[in-house]
Amino acid sequence: MDVPLTDRHFRKEERLCGEIRTTKLFANGKGFIVYPLRVVYRKSEIAEKAPVRILVSVPKKKLKHATDRNRVKRLMREAYRLHKENLVQATLQKGVFLHVGFIYLDSKPCDYRIIEEKIKIALSKLVVSS
Repeated sequence: MDVPLTDRHFRKEERLCGEIRTTKLFANGKGFIVYPLRVVYRKSEIAEKAPVRILVSVPKKKLKHATDRNRVKRLMREAYRLHKENLVQATLQKGVFLHVGFIYLDSKPCDYRIIEEKIKIALSKLVVSS
């Protein structure tokens, strides 16, 4: 089944998982900060099922309660899901595969509006740098 480019789902293939991939992302990746997010990205040399794979992380050191961490991760994934189209199309046009990590830096949970705005800015920077 061929998935259209304007697909607004966040499928399992789009999640970055595996110790080797995440280690390479944080060891060799480039990054920037759009507070309260730190974005680490790396071009993958291996052909993947999805052109962009992401990892969402909220450190326990920053947010102590699991419910707060889970809520922030859910908001970050939702904002990415709604605004990923330009990044996916840009990577498909350039023929590259991208691994991206979003790390939450603030010590208190943010509102969805703030997270959405920062994800949009981060995705536009990734489009330019990919």
